[in-house]
Amino acid sequence: MTKWVYRFGAGQNEGRADMRNLLGGKGANLAEMASIGLPVPPGFTISTDVCTAYYENNHQYPAELRRQVDDALAAVEQAVGLKFGDASHPLLVSVRSGARVSMPGMMDTVLNLGLTDQTVEGLVVASRDPRFAWDSYRRFIQMYGSVVLGVDHHRFEEIIEHTKLEARVVEDTALKPEHWQHVVEQYKDLVLQETGKPFPQDPHEQLWGAIGAVFGSWMNPRAITYRRLHDIPAEWGTAVNVQAMVFGNMGNDCATGVCFTRDPSTGENMFYGEYLVNAQGEDVVAGIRTPQPLSASVAKPGEVPLEQAMPKAYAELLAVRATLEKHYTDMQDIEFTVQQNKLYMLQTRNGKRTAAAALRMAVEMAREGLIDQAEAVRRVNPSSLDQLLHPMLDPKAPRTSLSKGLPASPGAASGVVVFNADEAESRALKGDAVILVRVETSPEDIHGMHAARGILTTRGGMTSHAAVVARGMGRPCVAGAGGVVVDYNNQVLIAGGREIRAGETITLDGGTGEVFLGSVAMIEPTLSGDFGTLMEWADSCRRMRVRANAETPLDAETARKFGAEGIGLCRTEHMFFDPERILAVRQMIISNTESGRRTALNRLLPFQREDFRKIFTIMAGLPVTIRLLDPPLHEFLPHGDAEMQEVADSLGTDLETIRRRAAELAEANPMLGHRGCRLGISFPEIYEMQARAIFEGAIAVAKETGNAPHPEIMIPLVGMKRELEITRAQVEKVANLVFDESGMKIEYSVGTMIELPRAALLADKIADTADFFSFGTNDLTQTVFGLSRDDAGKFLPQYVEAGILPKDPFVSIDVDGVGEMVRIASQKGRATKNALKLGICGEHGGDPASISFCEQVGLDYVSCSPFRVPVARLAAAQAALGSASDRTA
Repeated sequence: MTKWVYRFGAGQNEGRADMRNLLGGKGANLAEMASIGLPVPPGFTISTDVCTAYYENNHQYPAELRRQVDDALAAVEQAVGLKFGDASHPLLVSVRSGARVSMPGMMDTVLNLGLTDQTVEGLVVASRDPRFAWDSYRRFIQMYGSVVLGVDHHRFEEIIEHTKLEARVVEDTALKPEHWQHVVEQYKDLVLQETGKPFPQDPHEQLWGAIGAVFGSWMNPRAITYRRLHDIPAEWGTAVNVQAMVFGNMGNDCATGVCFTRDPSTGENMFYGEYLVNAQGEDVVAGIRTPQPLSASVAKPGEVPLEQAMPKAYAELLAVRATLEKHYTDMQDIEFTVQQNKLYMLQTRNGKRTAAAALRMAVEMAREGLIDQAEAVRRVNPSSLDQLLHPMLDPKAPRTSLSKGLPASPGAASGVVVFNADEAESRALKGDAVILVRVETSPEDIHGMHAARGILTTRGGMTSHAAVVARGMGRPCVAGAGGVVVDYNNQVLIAGGREIRAGETITLDGGTGEVFLGSVAMIEPTLSGDFGTLMEWADSCRRMRVRANAETPLDAETARKFGAEGIGLCRTEHMFFDPERILAVRQMIISNTESGRRTALNRLLPFQREDFRKIFTIMAGLPVTIRLLDPPLHEFLPHGDAEMQEVADSLGTDLETIRRRAAELAEANPMLGHRGCRLGISFPEIYEMQARAIFEGAIAVAKETGNAPHPEIMIPLVGMKRELEITRAQVEKVANLVFDESGMKIEYSVGTMIELPRAALLADKIADTADFFSFGTNDLTQTVFGLSRDDAGKFLPQYVEAGILPKDPFVSIDVDGVGEMVRIASQKGRATKNALKLGICGEHGGDPASISFCEQVGLDYVSCSPFRVPVARLAAAQAALGSASDRTA
């Protein structure tokens, strides 16, 4: 017979903390607390397996469940000496949810279940407190009516407010028994009016109604949204916990509260929490009454701490704090009730915390000997480090929301709105803080993006051009803000029913995707010594190296500051948009002869050489992977007639020539068009110039510093072995020429970016000619799925919401499809060449889940944007340790 129900308390503990998958976090921890001797009211847990069966069988329960619940309920009755539904000595219970990970406030709870018109009279007699009994009954009707019967919560609150007005009192606690009795009658009338049925008077009907409501709340909109935001699978389900009630609302020797064993905001090792006298749990969080502090040391004038009000219960709670933190070796979030000066524990769980608090706690707990260094590394959620590396909005600052898009690049920024890159650059040079607002960005906007404090686009996803470049630059970015309308002609954006004109101020929160009107106050990040300590511990644990995607000296310096061990992707095309160079680039594109193109490229050579020299100097002695020109040539040409005329004038030609060349280069699908190595084969002089610039820059640094860099030259978009053979021969020819001219040789490698399924499937052949593979998972995801990342934002969120995809595959690697291509290419490549170096340089290189996959496949390194380097270092360490973070931060 399948066991569906597990008991806890009163010496019958059938669960343990390590059974959270089956019993949920709450049920597992209730059993654990009871087993170590803490005062836990008895009860039982209906397992998550029942939730799964409930949804798989059209909301029907397993056949044996009802009998198992009855048996467990009888055990609770025996333990407390009360009877469920008894008119004289009624047992009342709470019914609460409990998933395997904490989802605070997302699912439903019912307290005081078992009260009826008959049992409330028994409670009056048993408690000798009519006010308490009728208050408990009205609370039960209100919670059950809202959670189970679907009556609007505010309708109940209106009745209470009206009653207080009539009684001329302010606080709920000032209402007398006859007031609460009157409220109960009005509540029952409201339920009958709203549902067409009287409030249920059978406690067993109430119990099964509440159990069904808790299971049903697993699929309520807020729980679904929370799971999506926190990557919690729907198939996990929730458990249901039924527990004997203890009462914090029985009088002034009763209380209820919530506490943390350490400060969840700062991580300081201090007891932190709040409580209310003569109240039940929901009162503390509802904001109806102002909670009081626990400790006298933090009490303000006029406040009465628990330490003073109930010293015996406070002393017991301090002892419980020490016991639980030592037992669980982590900061605990605790719920408690004091009934007639006796302390009861209702819940403990690993507490939610800020990134700064998680960092401090992990390091301090390791130094205290509570955990070891490896566990400290596991403890911090890598993604939460973003909070520490970028300015953040002051959580106390007032704000007016305009719209919301995708949180494409973390951090916060305020500035005046500008609608084009040139203006962004010119205003920034004058000292203005600007926000670049575009429908979408292109490589041509790079200078404006660099000048801007933040970027807002109305189109594009998490790996759109704007998102990728912004993350690389450490600029806050909100992408795909569909609720924003941009009118370039009138220089205005429309959002939230307001018009914001060029020159007016907005604020972006790249961590949440929100856009606000005006300027919102911010707080600067502070990197404590704990950050460096944890990073040292992480580096000692990890196997994979961590590089950065960087193509400017500033990017490279930022990457080094954050601990990058080289550059995994230097995109050379971004260098071409500099105003000093773009004219030569366009001259090269327009030329119809090889000699004309070489003339233009010779003008570019000094610029490229200096670019590489600066990067090699910063990355002295470290590998630098340089991707030769990848995008199609038409991306470097202007689009409007006015811009085309400007280019024509500067090049000494006419508008029609520019138009004709742009038309010749135009492609229906540029992403799959004349780009990457195809350009290098059609126009070998382009790759030859870039190779010369690389080798001359590297040799210059070697001569200047005596520390020769190691260039890794990457040929993009290879799908056939012969493509790599041709382009590698070009590079080697130039290398030999430069070595002969300079009288010096340096070590270098030539490899390719694996971004096409064909390349992955034929990796054993391509590896013959390659020294390394770098997986370009941005484009590999596009080609495996057959979709455009810039357009997929229109439907991918729906796919994730509907469960078609577990996550956006451009944010976290699609292990089954794209990941399988990576696995195949890795295995085939190393079968041919055992020492083949393998890395990843797409945006997935900064995603912790993707990094874990890279560890499993055996890649040598990951590469990500500079500001994600600490995230990747920590995630790589956790992957090596074989355990992801507990997601507590």
